[in-house]
Amino acid sequence: MEIASNFIPLNPGLYSVKERWNPSQIGFQIDPHTQESFPNVDYAEIAIFNVPEYDGTDNVATTADCKIRDAFYRLYFDDLPKVADLGTLSMMPTRKESFELITEVCTDLIDKGIIPVIIGGGQDISYAIYKSYANLQKGITFCSVDSTFDIGKQEDKLNAKSFLSKIISYKPNYLFNYINLGYQTYFVKPEEISLLEGLNFEVNRLGEVKNNMYEIEPLLRNADFLSFDLSCVKSSFVMSNVYSTPNGFDGEEACRISRYAGISDKISCFGIFEYNQDLDENNQGSQLISQMMWYFLEGVRSRKHELNPNVNNCVKYTVAFEDEQTQIVFYKSKTSGRWWMGVPFKSSKTDEMDNYFVACSYHDYEKANKGEIPQRWIKTYNRFL
Repeated sequence: MEIASNFIPLNPGLYSVKERWNPSQIGFQIDPHTQESFPNVDYAEIAIFNVPEYDGTDNVATTADCKIRDAFYRLYFDDLPKVADLGTLSMMPTRKESFELITEVCTDLIDKGIIPVIIGGGQDISYAIYKSYANLQKGITFCSVDSTFDIGKQEDKLNAKSFLSKIISYKPNYLFNYINLGYQTYFVKPEEISLLEGLNFEVNRLGEVKNNMYEIEPLLRNADFLSFDLSCVKSSFVMSNVYSTPNGFDGEEACRISRYAGISDKISCFGIFEYNQDLDENNQGSQLISQMMWYFLEGVRSRKHELNPNVNNCVKYTVAFEDEQTQIVFYKSKTSGRWWMGVPFKSSKTDEMDNYFVACSYHDYEKANKGEIPQRWIKTYNRFL
């Protein structure tokens, strides 16, 4: 598709004048959408744009200049990846048409191997992005950093509090796995936890994540799309969200999650949602989002190109269990030191047994050596049954 006509260019006086920036700043190195020209997207590794679609959330859009870009463009970055700033996506006359446009744009970018970095908008935009993977007939592991699950009720219309149920029920189904990072138990119904656990999805309570931040890396290495709800950050760090609460991730942890997402060779889309600029009086929200984007880019630049382990470049460990039937083969990369484990499944193409590689950690290997089958191995195995 020709996407240029669907975007509004940047404010020329604020963002697109190269002379305003030091050569080491992002504003100098980035390829922006100006009134005179649109970025050559085909040569980009990453495409940034914001989506002012807030009909499904209590947060609101703004008509003022984007504070995030003002903060982001000022940051220094040595050897920036090829980044295009597409500007602001034009909204259509109806919400349905706007969502269809988001899906179409993301489908085009992902299909070309370009990573969309999307600044929302309500988190229900994630549903439109999920449909991009469905358009491409790609199975997807969807990871949401959120204090709730956003399941809603079956009769609810699509909004920021019900979009996950729409993703789960979408036909045909391309959702291979759902991962939640940071849910807070007092915000979710017990039956929602039971439902997601019963579907062999991976839900991770806030305290468990904060106590084991290093375990986030393999989770994100398994993910295709990361959706970050800004309301999961403590209100003492970000006030630019009507859903903010006293507990949650701090700013450093949000940036750490973003960097792990960037390092993941599998993640092909990153969205940060529920930013309410009108509430961002002290610019803490725009500063945090700009730094999260910086860490994501830094992670992308550090990718090891290990979408799956190169078994010829791995140390192989086989762990057998007491039942004398179950064994798990672990692979440790000689290049990066990262771990995977093989999960056997029957291929629908060949009708023969094959291995699905699941990113894991050394902690999973330790568990297996103690006779405990890792939960992520069990859940993955069950999803193939």
